[in-house]
Amino acid sequence: MKLALKIDVDTYRGTRVGVPRLVEMLKKHGAGATFLFSLGPDHTGRAITRVFRPGFMKKVSRTSVLEHYGLRTLLYGTVLPGPDIGLRCADLMRGVRDAGYEVGIHTWDHVRWQDRVGSEDAEWTEREMRLAANRFEQVFGERALVHGAAGWQMNRHALRLTQRMKFDYCSDTRGICPFIPIHNAEIMACPQLPTTLPTLDELIGVGDITQQNVANHLLDLSRNPRTTGHVYTLHAELEGMKLAPVFETLLRGWIDAGYELVSLKDYCAALVPIALPRHVVTNGTVPGRSGTLMLQGHEFLADAA
Repeated sequence: MKLALKIDVDTYRGTRVGVPRLVEMLKKHGAGATFLFSLGPDHTGRAITRVFRPGFMKKVSRTSVLEHYGLRTLLYGTVLPGPDIGLRCADLMRGVRDAGYEVGIHTWDHVRWQDRVGSEDAEWTEREMRLAANRFEQVFGERALVHGAAGWQMNRHALRLTQRMKFDYCSDTRGICPFIPIHNAEIMACPQLPTTLPTLDELIGVGDITQQNVANHLLDLSRNPRTTGHVYTLHAELEGMKLAPVFETLLRGWIDAGYELVSLKDYCAALVPIALPRHVVTNGTVPGRSGTLMLQGHEFLADAA
């Protein structure tokens, strides 16, 4: 059974500090993974506007944003200029690829994409995705094959672009199994490998779940998976820093349970014999996360269309 590790790298600090630590842990356990990089400016501080979003302040109080991200990061894009991650961390990013890990696109400007893509038009969306794709090629000398949207935020234009930009597969959604997305009866011929498990920041502080027992809770949720296994999204700013001990426990637990920990590329390759179902995509909520995000909806059956 395969469990794909998808690593979202949101910030400059996460790239510099969290990514190397994650590479070290993954090597220690012989685990594969896919690193999805933010490639433009770090404007994390501009996320302050989210205070007006329902549930945001509750999530902030649960997950100790200042402790995980650091004061300097929370000032980028407001009091402090946002460092260009792709320019300043290019050597580090190439080092991840050279260490044998799959690399792909997370976003250009994380906060800008997450906060605006839901209401923007085709021109804005394509500009943001092309900026990220062009920078990826500058850094790695080749085009990106995988895209995983910041905050699981997408719109119909972005879904179309996953096909037009010839990504082999994407992980922009939350769901239960790999699928071909359909939006308003339009097929987007790029497989989605949705995140199937909750993230640590969605779990810690909810009910009786703490940093001390969250790994066991997540391991319990990983039992009895579908035949297509799981996709777990982690963050360089969390599992690569303060929550590294939790991630170590998860790695050991998944391996002991018989999981093969792989990249999205290897996860997708194992699906080749399977005819992926077609599912509609929709915006909805996920427990423990503020706002809406793109979800895998019901299966689309031609006879019912």
